[in-house]
Amino acid sequence: MEAWCCCGSEMAVPTSFSTLKTWDSSLGFARSTDFVRVCDLKRTESARKRVSFIRNSNPGQDIAELQSASPGSPLLVPRQKYCESLNKTIRRKTSTVMVGNVAIGSEHPIRIQTMTTTDTKDVAGTVEQVMRIADKGADLVRITVQGKREADACFEIKNTLVQQNYNIPLVADIHFAPAVALRVAECFDKIRVNPGNFADRRAQFEQLEYTEEDYQKELEHIEKVFTPLVEKCKKYGRAMRIGTNHGSLSDRIMSYYGDSPRGMVESAFEFARICRKLDFHNFVFSMKASNPVIMVQAYRLLVSEMYVKGWDYPLHLGVTEAGEGEDGRMKSAIGIGTLLQDGLGDTIRVSLTEPPEEEIDPCRRLANLGMRASQLQKGVVPFEEKHRHYFDFQRRSGQLPVQKEGEEVDYRGVLHRDGSVLMSVSLDQLKTPELLYKSLAAKLIIGMPFKDLATVDSILLRELPPIDDADARLALKRLIDISMGVITPLSEQLTKPLPNAMVLVNLKELSTGAYKLLPQGTRLVVSVRGDEPYEELEILKGVDATMLLHELPYTEDKISRVHAARRLFEYLSDNSLNFPVIHHIQFPNGTHRDDLVIGAGSDAGALLVDGLGDGLLLEAPDKDFDFLRNTSFNLLQGCRMRNTKTEYVSCPSCGRTLFDLQEISAEIREKTSHLPGVSIAIMGCIVNGPGEMADADFGYVGGAPGKIDLYVGKTVVKRGIEMEHATNALIDLIKEHGRWVDPPAEE
Repeated sequence: MEAWCCCGSEMAVPTSFSTLKTWDSSLGFARSTDFVRVCDLKRTESARKRVSFIRNSNPGQDIAELQSASPGSPLLVPRQKYCESLNKTIRRKTSTVMVGNVAIGSEHPIRIQTMTTTDTKDVAGTVEQVMRIADKGADLVRITVQGKREADACFEIKNTLVQQNYNIPLVADIHFAPAVALRVAECFDKIRVNPGNFADRRAQFEQLEYTEEDYQKELEHIEKVFTPLVEKCKKYGRAMRIGTNHGSLSDRIMSYYGDSPRGMVESAFEFARICRKLDFHNFVFSMKASNPVIMVQAYRLLVSEMYVKGWDYPLHLGVTEAGEGEDGRMKSAIGIGTLLQDGLGDTIRVSLTEPPEEEIDPCRRLANLGMRASQLQKGVVPFEEKHRHYFDFQRRSGQLPVQKEGEEVDYRGVLHRDGSVLMSVSLDQLKTPELLYKSLAAKLIIGMPFKDLATVDSILLRELPPIDDADARLALKRLIDISMGVITPLSEQLTKPLPNAMVLVNLKELSTGAYKLLPQGTRLVVSVRGDEPYEELEILKGVDATMLLHELPYTEDKISRVHAARRLFEYLSDNSLNFPVIHHIQFPNGTHRDDLVIGAGSDAGALLVDGLGDGLLLEAPDKDFDFLRNTSFNLLQGCRMRNTKTEYVSCPSCGRTLFDLQEISAEIREKTSHLPGVSIAIMGCIVNGPGEMADADFGYVGGAPGKIDLYVGKTVVKRGIEMEHATNALIDLIKEHGRWVDPPAEE
């Protein structure tokens, strides 16, 4: 073992860094052939200064430069890039991995795939489902293979499909079963191994102490167990996915790295090193998590380390246990879409608690989004990026409105500290005030609106009602009185002034001084594109804006909304401008609902997962108002910002599932969806370990056929509950822990 001690402002560095004269306290150095272990970064406080010791096993020849992920963060990350370009979408160059007759890599289309939900021993049922999936256009299909009987069935499945002229590559999903993997590698095209449980025992979530010798012994055990599979894949020309799951890291990995993106990456690299040692390179990586923020960080860390090592293996992207309906599509769009915008990802799966063939359409829409962005190389002019945190979440919180002397109304509620939802309202909606209040999710008490947990924070009114329309103006006054912001364009406010409205202006209207025609003290909302010359943005330094709306027209083909916004945030940070920024996206008429969810998740979500942004304003003239509002709140919750409803971690089902996941999931949601702040995991089995529920407060997990186990966090508290009683037992458990409230009475 090697130990480097870093004290004060200078350190002894390897000769390869002979030109480096001083030591920056935020940097460390590590051999590029291995990771710095976070827990090996021993920090001790002395009377004078902090001392950092970095230990590293397996020393190599090259040196990788490290820095803190953010000021004060214990996470060391490579200074090296995590994508091809920070100012436009350029697809990361990868090798090509052959899965049967399907090529995966940067020289090929982004491949789409799903997973069967049938019992693998049911050969006819599995074959039928695979054919339906293939007919929908999937490039690959994965099948769970948990034991010898399932492995034997795989030969029949493959042969039957070939007889039916279906040559879609088949992927075996393996957990805990090296012998099964060896068997099925003789007939399937690709083997997915989970590094967390292929050779290690199931994690017990124990804080174990490992000596370097213990750790090395376990690595040798992994190599012994894994090598036969690698050699068989080489012999038969099979592919492999080294697929880490956030929830199923081994105790050994967690003891060193914690339940973290760093642990996920190192877990995969242990297996990749064995593959490389045996000269096997036909594999891809994945870093899945049910939390899109964790998932994005893990893939970025993986890629940044691959850049250091000179590795170019393709990526399989996915958010695991995403759920169903718009929720599941949104979580997947946030995680997968964010990475696709940075040119990362070669094959994707959208995990939904729905029939597997239903995953193909949203999967294809996401793949198309990624392919289009990289083909057009959408972006902005190059800019220096110094403030965004790639590897850990730190939110840039804009300065919320404060009350000013002399103001007649309370503006402090026009934005919400955890993320704001703004909506565009029409004059027609003002004709029925009570319906409008309900559609804004306000509580009604004797016909008067009041803000609730998930009430829209502010509205945009592109056209004001006539001065003499007393009813419409009274409706707006009642919204303003409950601290809901009403935003209207400058031209409207000048011709039909509405008392206490906030006025929307663009940079041109600021530069011409047209806004000075407004009464002094009028609240301003400024619309910006983000790709303007810096000289045009300079005017923001002299403006007291309540918020900025970042808006880039959808007609812009070559400009990337994500990169333009990152450029804007960089400018604001450089100039210490702390305006709240709302992501304003106007979707054209005829946009498919899934495209809207995926577009919002990819465009706004890619920024919010980096802590950039304070809310959303989604517009789509032909879409239902409630749908747009719910999509906005779902997006904020998916980015771990504003919690307005129960959070579900729901697996997509597979051949291991021990109950009808879709039916049970719907039943649980129906009875528990009114518990904001509570997170419930609904899992068909526990193969990925209770850690897959790392984000959940309570877990409902198939333990045996017809029997359910209940968890609190990662701990099982009740076992073997009969299924017909399990949902009520879950509710009782939530009540026991003081997290239950009765559902609101129907109005």
